[in-house]
Amino acid sequence: MHEDIIKKFNELEKKLSDPTIVSDVNNFSKVSKEHAQLKDLVEMIHRANDIEKQISDNKELISKENDKEMIEMAKEENINLEEEFEKLNKKIYEELNPADPNDKKDVIVEIRAGTGGDESALFVAEVFRMYSRFAENNSWKLEIISSSPIGIGGFKEIVFSVKGRDVFKNLKWERGTHRVQRVPETEKQGRVHTSAITVAVLPEAEEVDFEIKDADLKVDVYSASGPGGQSVNTSNSAVRLTYLPLNVVATCQDQKSQQQNKAKAMQVLRSRVFAKIEEDKAREDAAARKEQVGSGDRSEKIRTYNFPQDRITDHRIGKNWSNIPKIMDGGISDIIKELKKTV
Repeated sequence: MHEDIIKKFNELEKKLSDPTIVSDVNNFSKVSKEHAQLKDLVEMIHRANDIEKQISDNKELISKENDKEMIEMAKEENINLEEEFEKLNKKIYEELNPADPNDKKDVIVEIRAGTGGDESALFVAEVFRMYSRFAENNSWKLEIISSSPIGIGGFKEIVFSVKGRDVFKNLKWERGTHRVQRVPETEKQGRVHTSAITVAVLPEAEEVDFEIKDADLKVDVYSASGPGGQSVNTSNSAVRLTYLPLNVVATCQDQKSQQQNKAKAMQVLRSRVFAKIEEDKAREDAAARKEQVGSGDRSEKIRTYNFPQDRITDHRIGKNWSNIPKIMDGGISDIIKELKKTV
């Protein structure tokens, strides 16, 4: 059963101990990720194979055994084994045929301040911390690609990558408009203000997904700037990339060199182009999912964080949660579980 998957897994095991692959950081990272993704699947396949053999052995015993008690025991065991076998096969099928083909991909997350000025920018920083802690809890790797700090601890926008197992499968539920209701620290009269931010979660595209030709790419370099627009260096290290066929733009200035900024900007650009292609494909296909893949759907309010009432409401399922401090510290697993079951 699924011998090709087991064979591929065994090949990956050998590669992980190959010195030439271990010494190549990028290659080793790809092999490790693929190995981790297959590990649980292979364990399920082995268990299913073992159960199948046990069922067969029990059937043979039943056909040859004269002891009625032994026959009844074998029959009862087979009832339980067949139930487990059916559940395992269902899980294996779902793993091999995910509802969303992007579920196993890493992601690029973009959080932007919306209405609410500085308060909105401060909430961007808090939501970024929430995802950072959630990533840490899941043993995912998070890396900031670019950011626009405002100087008081907030961000106009922040773009970062998250790598690990089933990242898009979990974080895709976060895309949309997040609204916060609370009394800002600068509010002297104690009035509750409402601010909003947008979150876009893009499945990270790899070179195998599509090709970006040099002829379709416009590259601009300029001096990086810090909070308030002041120049932070005199060299043209910041990079802006434009994919001309779709007019998709990505910039990066947070890295130390122009080469590093270009690589990070390309990482974001590739994911934005991939999301745009997927979005257009979904529009053209009437049978495709109604949700625009990776669009961040900025027009839809998905969640409200009401601090005075210690209540978070997810408007897609109409459900509330309390204990905002715990949730803002990365405790969003329960919310995501409910969304997976309901949406």
